Amino acid sequence: MSDKATDHLHRRDFVIASLAAAGASAAVLAGAGPAAAQAPAATSAGAGSGTVYTGDTIRRKKVVSRLDVSDLAAGQRHHLYFQGVEMPTGQHWYVSVTVARGAKPGKRVVLTSGVHGDEMSSIHTVQTVMNGLDPAQMSGTVMAVTDISRPALESMQRRWPDQGRGIDLVDMNREWPGRENGLSAASRHAWLLFNRLLRPNADAAIDFHTGTTGFAVSAFNIGETKRPDVKAMLDLYPVGHIFNMPKAAYPTVLHNAYVDAGIPAFTPEVGAARVLEPDIIALFVEGTINVLKHHGIIAGPMGRTGKDVRVFVGNSGFPVLATEGGIVEYFVKLNDKVEPGQKLAIQRDSFGEVVAQYSSAVAGEVMGLRSDAMAEPGNPLVMVLFDKTTPGGVEVYPE
Repeated sequence: MSDKATDHLHRRDFVIASLAAAGASAAVLAGAGPAAAQAPAATSAGAGSGTVYTGDTIRRKKVVSRLDVSDLAAGQRHHLYFQGVEMPTGQHWYVSVTVARGAKPGKRVVLTSGVHGDEMSSIHTVQTVMNGLDPAQMSGTVMAVTDISRPALESMQRRWPDQGRGIDLVDMNREWPGRENGLSAASRHAWLLFNRLLRPNADAAIDFHTGTTGFAVSAFNIGETKRPDVKAMLDLYPVGHIFNMPKAAYPTVLHNAYVDAGIPAFTPEVGAARVLEPDIIALFVEGTINVLKHHGIIAGPMGRTGKDVRVFVGNSGFPVLATEGGIVEYFVKLNDKVEPGQKLAIQRDSFGEVVAQYSSAVAGEVMGLRSDAMAEPGNPLVMVLFDKTTPGGVEVYPE
């Protein structure tokens, strides 16, 4: 197995591999997702169609284990809970579902956030869009799910805490479309949501994120510009960066699971983690409203789009990693243009002496900066968006 392939395997997969039967094939061990566990005797959760109510209510809101938005009353807003995977106690993780079903038929757009638990501006963006919709004036349906990774959100941490094999943290955005009988709760939760809630109700989808804790990012969108249906939506946002990322780089992120299912989708990156950034949120609200107008769900003139701002498109992110420990001082800001050899930052040790200097190896624009002042070896310090003309590209981005 190549070093590159090994780097892409999650630590959990090596544990699974060590427990596998001696005759297990190398092809199975190389898969990015966990191996399948024994299937339950009950009928597959993916069989059938239509809304299924569990009979439970939470805070006066009905609970569903499957949703078909066409079953809901037209011209109204609906609030539901979706029953996700079970906890160790046997209770369930529930996610919040808001549906604005238009008075007239039309396209269905799904908005998601909270795949990572430290991404607050992405949640606020979706909530702001939904709060501005009037179902009585709409043609079509918009469904929002803002708390997909509930256990991660409870502690405002990026990853889902998995207790199955000791303490482990699972990145939910490496699990899609999930596995019905996967060896982690996160994988099964992803399968339930994708197959019983998200995919069945989407003609187009947008999965909102932010940078990760300790790493701020510019306002940018991730999606494949070679897909006309995706590019048409990307171009409707008044943001300065588009990361034209091929699906092969991260096949198991949520927006790519949609694409595999034939549903155009992409990922907006709404600033830094753990905080609300009103100015950046406003840009993505405006762009998302433009997308809903593009699909004929709401009427009215377009707001600002990519035509109204300078947009830089790149297909790779060049990471500058810390080689020493110490305090980092930057000479660039988000969105700055950089050239090869340009000094980006220096790092000082506890005596105040410069122990490292960092430069860019590519021409591009700064789309990510470490926001924590201190760094240790291996921490990403700067991410430069650039356009790589040769095949490959750097498969790194701070979603």
